[in-house]
Amino acid sequence: MSACVPTRTTDPDRPTPEHQPHSPPARRPRRFRIAGADVSASIAVFLIALPLSLGIALATDAPLQAGLVAAAVGGLVAGRLGGSQLQVSGPAAGLTVVTADLIHLYGWRTTCAITVLAGLAQLGLGCLRVARTALAVSPAIVHGMLAGIGVTIAVAQLHIVLGGTPQSVVLDNLRALPAQLADLHPAAVSTSALTLALLFLWPRLPGRAGRLLRKAPAPLIAVAGATATASLAGLTLPKVELPSWNNHALAGLPEGPVLGLMAAVLTTTLVCSVQSLLGAVAVDRLAAARPGLTGRVPRSDLDRELLGQGAANIVSGGLGGLPVAGVAVRSTANVNAGAVSRNSTMLHGVLVVAATLLMVPLLEQIPLAALAALVMAVGIQMVSLHHIRTVTRHREVLVYAVTTLGVVLFGVLEGVALGIAVAVAVALHRLTRTRITHAEEEGVHHVQVRGQLTFLAVPRLSRVLHQVPQGADVVVELDGSFMDHAAYETLHDWQNTHTAQGGTVQLTGRRAGIRIAEPGTPVEDSTGAGAEEPEGSTDCRCRPWTPWRNHQCEWELPGTEEAPGAVPGTAQAIGPDDPAGSQDPGEPLGPAEPPEASQPVGLPAPSQPAKDGEEPKGSGSRESTDDPTTPTGPAPAEGSAPTGGHQLVRGISAFQRRTAPLVRGELARLAREGQRPVQLFLTCADSRLVTSMITSSGPGDLFVVRNVGNLVPLPGAESGDDSVAAAIEYAVDVLKVRHITVCGHSGCGAMQALLGARDEPPEEAGVPRTPLKRWLRHGLPSVERMADDSRPWARLAGRRPADAVEQLCLTNIVMQLEHLRAHEPVSRALRAGALELHGMYFHVGEAQAYLLTEASGAEVFDHVAEAEDLRSPA
Repeated sequence: MSACVPTRTTDPDRPTPEHQPHSPPARRPRRFRIAGADVSASIAVFLIALPLSLGIALATDAPLQAGLVAAAVGGLVAGRLGGSQLQVSGPAAGLTVVTADLIHLYGWRTTCAITVLAGLAQLGLGCLRVARTALAVSPAIVHGMLAGIGVTIAVAQLHIVLGGTPQSVVLDNLRALPAQLADLHPAAVSTSALTLALLFLWPRLPGRAGRLLRKAPAPLIAVAGATATASLAGLTLPKVELPSWNNHALAGLPEGPVLGLMAAVLTTTLVCSVQSLLGAVAVDRLAAARPGLTGRVPRSDLDRELLGQGAANIVSGGLGGLPVAGVAVRSTANVNAGAVSRNSTMLHGVLVVAATLLMVPLLEQIPLAALAALVMAVGIQMVSLHHIRTVTRHREVLVYAVTTLGVVLFGVLEGVALGIAVAVAVALHRLTRTRITHAEEEGVHHVQVRGQLTFLAVPRLSRVLHQVPQGADVVVELDGSFMDHAAYETLHDWQNTHTAQGGTVQLTGRRAGIRIAEPGTPVEDSTGAGAEEPEGSTDCRCRPWTPWRNHQCEWELPGTEEAPGAVPGTAQAIGPDDPAGSQDPGEPLGPAEPPEASQPVGLPAPSQPAKDGEEPKGSGSRESTDDPTTPTGPAPAEGSAPTGGHQLVRGISAFQRRTAPLVRGELARLAREGQRPVQLFLTCADSRLVTSMITSSGPGDLFVVRNVGNLVPLPGAESGDDSVAAAIEYAVDVLKVRHITVCGHSGCGAMQALLGARDEPPEEAGVPRTPLKRWLRHGLPSVERMADDSRPWARLAGRRPADAVEQLCLTNIVMQLEHLRAHEPVSRALRAGALELHGMYFHVGEAQAYLLTEASGAEVFDHVAEAEDLRSPA
């Protein structure tokens, strides 16, 4: 035993290990760090939140400290516990009318108790995980509610702007407005006018100096400018009064009728929750559109956001603060100021607390007229013209108008209830309203059905169908997304009768994918050509390029247990023994996931799910669509795979029917005038790279050259390719293009092959290279450039390349641009200033384009900025 177990003396000076053997070392505690971007963003949000919080408290007739309490609690509690990283919570203008009514009816202490109860209700809703359900409310109702609240705020604050006192009811304020206009207070009007002028003109200051000044928030500048002017001019105006915190009223036991209190809690919960959840979704959109934030800030957890808002309302109401909700103005400012985490929201809350304790003398110099003008401007902006145009385009203006008027005339809860009732009525009207017309053109009868085809429309459908003469050629266009069983049976029976009498029927439109003719009978396919339906076959209803996806049908291999002629993922043809088909016609015909064993030989494998940080493998997603406008044709025989010719014919047929009529005029003009592209676009032959899609270009815009690896052989290089040089010469000297772009992409197979070639042994002399290996020799300079430590690597803005393949893709773009400059036509045009070269990298998995910039000598591929930002800051 002694030989097997070595002896070892114990060293008393040997340090004791801090962790057990064979276990990882203990983690050091993480240090709390705040990014500099979060600090600057918190300051920007604080400067906006301070005057707005005071203004909203003034508009609700609450103690002014209540607005500051709500702002601090919204930043600290909702910012820490909420599910949205960048949303800023606090007293919101959308709650002004609700809170003002509660204070008028029940008093301040009971209003605080209602806020606490609303927070508890939000906690319950968050635990039930029903946050997504709140988003089911029609946007027309939400925008109408906010517009009604905005009108109420603006009318009430207008009285303070004019030097008077507002009433608690909108109609009373409107009736008192003429008398108020006859009794103006010049000091209040001039202060308010100055506030509004600074508020609207400050963001529009021109020039470089204006660009620097605009970094200061307009609300702060407006209130500070009006305050300084009023103080210097010695104007006598009512100003902010902040009583001692010793006299600050906290929440008390609710007093009042039970039903009234329940309605108040329900209203507060509804408005706070809907506004906060919609704000979180809007913040996600803003963060996704900001370069550098994609993948860095997680999407909002709406259930957690509801829990955080509930906790904030409990704390705010308990401390005597206003109700808390997500605020669009502050959240937008937070994202635009560069915030990267929830630390900016929490820091803004800390700054509000500091200002509340240390800046009381300064805050008490603010005129109430300046705050009223600021809140009135916020109320006016809540009536968004963009929202009105949107609901008008979607034919929901009636819902919007009824909700707005209901909120203004009756209150928030009543207005929302009216809006929901009108929305339901409109939806039922659209469901039951079906237009069926019959017309004859050149001997062909056209029956057009617009709307949903339900049993309510069966009498009209039957009447119109029986107006078609026997033996006539008929085209039935079903322009709707739903057909119930009664309508289906009517249409099916009529078609059987009509075709039996020698007529033909062609179904087009959204429901044409349902084949209701008997096998073996002549039918008209979607292309208009007569064909005999083979027994037991079915049509492929996949359509190429349905929302930019490559749809391919999966045909069954021999030996599987499918019905004869069935297509996995598509509907069966409906035969005489199964008039209703294998699926209820009222249900959408969704795809069925085929088993992996049924993958036919000769078709590319379906896309494999990508791991985190990896490129998806495969050519594209395979999803069967229920698109009835797909050109149909005879299906391949049982157990055989569809040929490429079959797919090509379907695609060409779809182009001829749908796209050709739209572009025929433009193509005819190009045929007459010739092509005049402005850009030569040299890119890889990868099938995932669709040049017209990623550049939003059309016929005649790009002169495209594609090859494996987007390579540009040097002039006179061994085994050079004259086709690329010829295209360059033709584009520059004949077409006179002004730009040449070399576009690479992520996951390039050519770059992978080049990296793999470094590890392969050199080929023996005399053994001919394959054409692919001969061609890839033109990419070897890119590999050598990447291996050169004396030259800085090309990189992406905001992150490092994911791996060596991506680094080589970036380096290859830079190298091919240098090869381009070596071509005589290009160098001549560059010297004359008639040509510009661009490098572009397209990340397939992110659908993100990057353009090469050479700032400070570094080769950086930066995000493509939006050409025009149409988002409203509110």
